[in-house]
Amino acid sequence: MDLVSGYKGVVGLVFGNENSGSNEDSYVERLLDRISNGKLAEDRRSAMIELQAIVAESRGAQLAFGAMGFPVMLAVLKEERDDVEMVRGALETLVGALTPIEHAKGPKNEVQPALMNTDLLSREADSISLLLSLLSEEDFYVRYYTLQLLTALLTNSPNRLQEAILTIPRGITRLMDMLMDREVIRNEALLLLTYLTREAEEIQKIVVFEGAFEKIFSIIKEEGGSEGGVVVQDCLQLLNNLLRTNASNQILLRETMGFDPVISILKLRGSTYNFTQQKTINLLSALETINLLMMGGTESDPGKDANKLTNKATLVQKKVLDHLLLLGVESQWAPVAVRCAALQCIGDLISGQPKNLDILATKVLGEEPQMEPALNSILRILLRTSSMQEFIAADYVFKSFCEKNFDGQTMLASTLIPQPHSMTHAPFEEDVNMSFGSMLLHGLTLSENDGDLETCCRAASVLSHVLKDNVQCKERVIRIELEPPMPSLGATEPLMHRMVKYMALASSMKNKDGKSSTSGNLYVQPIILKLLVTWLADCPNAVHCFLDSRPHLTYLLELVSNSSATVCTRGLAAVLLGECVIYNKSNDNGKDAFTVVDTISQKLGLTSYFLKFDEMQKSFLFTSVKSAQPRKALTRSTAASMADIEDVDENDSSDQKDEDHPILSAIFDVQFVNLVKKLEGDIRESIVEVYSHPKSKVSVVPAELEQRSGESDGEYIKRLKTFVEKQCSEIQDLLSRNSLLAEDLAKTGGGSNSQPEQRVNGGLDRVQVEKLRRDLQEASQRLEILKTDKAKIESEASMYRNLAGKMESDLKSLSDAYNSLEQANLYLEKELRALKSGGPPTIPDVEAIKAAAREEAQKDSEAELNDLLVCLGQEQSRVEKLSARLLELGEDVDTLLEGIGDDVGQPEEGEEEED
Repeated sequence: MDLVSGYKGVVGLVFGNENSGSNEDSYVERLLDRISNGKLAEDRRSAMIELQAIVAESRGAQLAFGAMGFPVMLAVLKEERDDVEMVRGALETLVGALTPIEHAKGPKNEVQPALMNTDLLSREADSISLLLSLLSEEDFYVRYYTLQLLTALLTNSPNRLQEAILTIPRGITRLMDMLMDREVIRNEALLLLTYLTREAEEIQKIVVFEGAFEKIFSIIKEEGGSEGGVVVQDCLQLLNNLLRTNASNQILLRETMGFDPVISILKLRGSTYNFTQQKTINLLSALETINLLMMGGTESDPGKDANKLTNKATLVQKKVLDHLLLLGVESQWAPVAVRCAALQCIGDLISGQPKNLDILATKVLGEEPQMEPALNSILRILLRTSSMQEFIAADYVFKSFCEKNFDGQTMLASTLIPQPHSMTHAPFEEDVNMSFGSMLLHGLTLSENDGDLETCCRAASVLSHVLKDNVQCKERVIRIELEPPMPSLGATEPLMHRMVKYMALASSMKNKDGKSSTSGNLYVQPIILKLLVTWLADCPNAVHCFLDSRPHLTYLLELVSNSSATVCTRGLAAVLLGECVIYNKSNDNGKDAFTVVDTISQKLGLTSYFLKFDEMQKSFLFTSVKSAQPRKALTRSTAASMADIEDVDENDSSDQKDEDHPILSAIFDVQFVNLVKKLEGDIRESIVEVYSHPKSKVSVVPAELEQRSGESDGEYIKRLKTFVEKQCSEIQDLLSRNSLLAEDLAKTGGGSNSQPEQRVNGGLDRVQVEKLRRDLQEASQRLEILKTDKAKIESEASMYRNLAGKMESDLKSLSDAYNSLEQANLYLEKELRALKSGGPPTIPDVEAIKAAAREEAQKDSEAELNDLLVCLGQEQSRVEKLSARLLELGEDVDTLLEGIGDDVGQPEEGEEEED
């Protein structure tokens, strides 16, 4: 067999030379020969023990065994079931052959015998069915080693094993029966099912059908819930595998056992101050289960949304919010990972659910006299915590609470009331009785004296959620006036101006250790910029308030051009400048949109300005942003690292693909990134619009407009008309070229590498091209009009042709109808004549026939008479002519004519007599 021979040849590579490989081969081969052909049972058993030992210790022996040993071991399992020791030894040997042997050093491309053997064993015919049949054996170790062997196969070759188990009758059932076995076997079966159900949806359904939910929660209860050991973790991992991508399993759990068993795991038993690593992992796994139920299934599932809504409503009815608040907010001794996961679950639970939002808004924590709203407690955690992960999780709660929650935002904004100077600078320990807004303002202004703007930055992130898409809240917060840090420094200042001031201070402030907080400021300035971008969006009054202080515009221009600032900071500052253009409704000189654009053009240049947008959009922070993704599954390999997590390591920023702080990936969500992209397009269009129109209608009276001495009124008017026409023409030309250049610059970002002469020539060319384009556009419009007229005429002609055809058809139809009527009339006349001819004659009929005959005879006689008269007339004329001629000759005509008639009549009479 080529595959086996290939494995044989690899042995030499592992040991470095062919001789050592052949020694291993020959030793393994002798042992296998003793097992298969030995006569003494003790000798065969000792050979099995030796083979088991060498396979467990030597990689070369594993390779040699994989090349020739599987048929021998499978034959023992199949034919020697009665010899329990041989079956045990064969199973242990197979487990050893599939278990990797770790070496301290080795090349990366080193051959892995365990993987090769797993592939070989899974390809053996009927090997899986044989192993499953061993699960019904009475011997404990046979069942135990069989489960270990199936787990090793599933770890290295999951797809082939899953397919094989599905084709074996009652294969899943046998594995499920192992959950009711002794504890050690139950635990191995649980681990095997956990691997088996990770991605196989069909197996998940069969496992649930076999009563997996009841057995899982029964084991968890026996083990002590969250206080239990690793078995509880395996049970929850199996439960999560069954629920992760399968909405039908979620519905089955909800409608049969309900969510009470899941929620009961979150209840803290025993000492609430003691959180072992295993308890932390168990709680994280249970919180992952809650999160999966709130997701409702996969994105492709059509019933996901409905299932998600029902699951959230059911969870809230079961008071899960109380348990989440206890873990995430009230339990100060809970590990950071648990608190973060609980806060994230709270955010998911209230997201897009008005009823759940109202429940959270009215929740009160603590006991008298230290009771306070839950949102206040979460805000205090956000402002106080030393963990960046916990800040991100608490910030997510406020993001979910304020998202499309107009009433909630208004409620929070209504509490933003400035406190007296003594309260503003009081320590955090005295903020228990503060309102939400007062605590938020306290956080916004507290850090100035400490030299650390981190708390201000966190409060700014919360304020950005409160103001998002809510003009009423923006207008309200604009009117907030803060007292100066020291009463002697002068009058109050708007909150917005204080935020700009803190943003400017961020680059020069130091942290609490006295060191430069460069790494911390990588996210302080961007988060404050996010607040200002959100605040100014679609709010002209906010733009007016921002521009009330002239240094603000100057500072933004410096920030955009500051090479030491990050790409994200420069880009957001450019967006903030653009908002001062597109949402600027001011007509005051020095604050209007034209002034801002003119300042940008003079200080930065439009090419450099638009380049900041391109750089920001290409940064890792903007290209890597994605919508909410399912959290990574918690497994044995990842659970320990998740439980031990304490914070975002700022040193990990070197692993990022750019200079932005990793915390910004969580704060800059997909909604904010989309807002920035939309604003960028609006800013480009608005700047083009400003450049295409004059600033104002300015009245200029140059010397040429004054009437010259001795100039008549008519000549003066004619000269003025010529001057005005010339000026209008020049203005239109300049505006056209300016618009083209601005539009081209907005689209391409400018050609910074091209020479000035080339840019000038390119501008002239673009003007000419634009003129030709307009001519072409006019010709195209005329052509379209002609095409429209032609189509209209053709349509009318076609209509008339159709009408003529219809009339011709109607005429033909009438003619056919007339012919048919005439034929019918003739047919009826024939029938009438036939009827009449068959009856007795009547006088009227005879008379009619006679009259018809007489009329016809009369016509014939008249015709003959007429012919006769014509002949007589001709003869008469001849006689007259002859008579006249005879008279001229002197003959007596009468004498000549005498007797002519008589001669003619006599023979006739004679003939009659003869007759």
